[in-house]
Amino acid sequence: MTTSMAMNPPVAVPAPRAVPNKWLVTLSVTFGTLMGAIDSSIVNVAMPQLRGAVGATVQEITWTTTGFVIATVMVMPLTGFLGRLFGQKRVYLGCLLLFVAGSFLCGLAWNLPSLVFFRFIQGLGAGALQPTEQAILRQTFPPEEQGTAMALFAMAVMVGPAIGPTLGGLIVDNLHWSWIFFINVPVGILGFFMVARFVQEDESLRSFARAEAERQRKNMDWAGIILLCVGLASLQFLLEEGQSHDWFESPLIAACALVSATCLAAFMIREMTAEVPAVNLRLFKDPVFASGTVFNALVFSILMASMFLLPLFMQELLGFTATQSGLALMPRTLVMMVMMPIVGRLYRKVPPRVLILVGVVITGLGAFQMSHFSLSTGTQNVIGAIALQGIGFSLLFVPLSTVALSRVPRERMTDATGLNSLLRQVGGSIGLAIFATLLSRFTVHSTASVAAHLTPDRLEVATRMAAMQKALGGTGMDAVSSQALALRMMSGTVARQAAVLAFDKLFVLAALLFVVVLPLVFLLKAPKSGPASGETPHIDVEI
Repeated sequence: MTTSMAMNPPVAVPAPRAVPNKWLVTLSVTFGTLMGAIDSSIVNVAMPQLRGAVGATVQEITWTTTGFVIATVMVMPLTGFLGRLFGQKRVYLGCLLLFVAGSFLCGLAWNLPSLVFFRFIQGLGAGALQPTEQAILRQTFPPEEQGTAMALFAMAVMVGPAIGPTLGGLIVDNLHWSWIFFINVPVGILGFFMVARFVQEDESLRSFARAEAERQRKNMDWAGIILLCVGLASLQFLLEEGQSHDWFESPLIAACALVSATCLAAFMIREMTAEVPAVNLRLFKDPVFASGTVFNALVFSILMASMFLLPLFMQELLGFTATQSGLALMPRTLVMMVMMPIVGRLYRKVPPRVLILVGVVITGLGAFQMSHFSLSTGTQNVIGAIALQGIGFSLLFVPLSTVALSRVPRERMTDATGLNSLLRQVGGSIGLAIFATLLSRFTVHSTASVAAHLTPDRLEVATRMAAMQKALGGTGMDAVSSQALALRMMSGTVARQAAVLAFDKLFVLAALLFVVVLPLVFLLKAPKSGPASGETPHIDVEI
C-alpha cells in the first residue's frame, strides 16, 4: 500500500473560485461613479468662492467645468480599448486613483491654470468609471436580473448630479471651498480597497482580453485615438463655451465646429476600415444597441436641460440659496431612489417600450406643470412637479440602459458601455447648450414684449409709479430721487417678470419635446427574446 501511494501521489484539487457577492460588487464600484457624477455639478455652487480664491473672472472660472467634461468624454469611448490592454479591473482602479489624486490636487490649487489642469486630471479619471461600472454590473448579475443591475447603475448616474448642488452648498456654507474636492479622497480610497477585494474578473473574459490585447499592440490605432480625442475635445469646447462666445459669431467657435466635424468624420471612416480599431463602432450594426443608445442620448438631452432650468429658476427668481434649492429638489432624488429598484423588477414582466412610453408621458407632464411657475411659486408647488419627474426619470433610464445593452456579448460589454455613456454625455451637453442659449434669447424677447406695455400714458403704470414715489417720499427722499428709484424698481420688476416668461416658455418647450419623442418609442428595437425570458441573446460583433 505504501509503494502504491508513492507511485501514485494524490493530485491536488484546486479550490473552486468563489462566486463574487453581487451586492458587495455593486457597492464597491458605485463609489467611483457616484463621485464622478457628483463632481460634474458640485463645483457650480462654489463658483463665487473659487473665483475669489484663484482670481478669475466669471467667464474664466467656467474652464474648471469645461476642462473636466472635455477630459471625461475623451476617455469614455476608449474604456474598452484600455480594458483589453491593462485589464478591466486595473483600469477601474487606476482611473479611481487618478480621480482621487486629481481631487486632492484641486483642493490645493493656487491659481486658475493649476485648478483647470487638476480638474482635467480629475476628468480623465472619471471618464472610465461610469462605463466600467456599467460593464461590471452587466457581467456580474445574471440575465434575468439585468434590469435590477441597470437600476442600481442609474441611481448613481442620475442621483449624483441631483445631490451635487445640495452637498456643495452645505460644504461651501459651513467649510472651506477646498472640501468639495477633499471629500472625495477618503471615499475614493474606501472604494479602491473594496473594488480590489470584492470585484473579480471572469477568467474567460480575461483570456479573451489578453488575446485581443496582443492584436491591439501589433496594430495600434494611434490615428483613430488622436482623431477621436481632437474631435471630441473640439465638440465639447463648442458646446460648453459657445453661448459665452456668441456661437458662430466667434472665429474660435467656428474653427472648433470645423475641426470637430472633420476629425469625427475621419475618425468614423478610420474605425470602420482599421484592422483593429480602438473604438468598436461596428456595435452600431446591431439595431437594438443602435436604437437604444441613440434614443437614450436624445431623451437624456431633454432631461439634463430640464434639470438645469429648475435650480436656476429657484435661485435667480425665487431667491433660494444653493442649499435651499438643493433641498427643494431632494424629493425628486428620494422618489428616484425608491422607484428605480421597482422599475428594475418591473422590467422582467413589462415590455420595455411600455415603461419608456409611460416614462416619457409622466416626465412631460412634470415639465408642463413647471410651465405654470411664477414669482409666487413656493416649495410645495415645486415638489409636486419634480416628484412626477422623478417617477418619469426612473421609468426612462432603467429600461433604456438595459435594452440598449441586451444583445451585446459579454466580451464586448465595456466597448458598448463606453459608447453608450459617451452619447448620453454628449446628448446632455447638447441639451444644456441649446436651452442655455434659448433662455438668454427668450429673456431678451420677453423683456421687450413686457416693456412695450409699460407706457406712461397707461393708467395702471401711472398709478403704480405714483404709489411707489409716494412710498419713497414718505421715507424722506426728495421728489427727483424717488422718481429715479421708482423707475429702477419698475425696471427690475419688468426684468423679473420677463425672466419668468422665458423660463415658462422653456418648460413648455421641454414638455413639447417629450410629446415629439413619443412616436420614436415605437421605433425602439427590443430583443426578440424579451426581457422576461432570462436569456441574453449572443451576437457576433467582429473587429
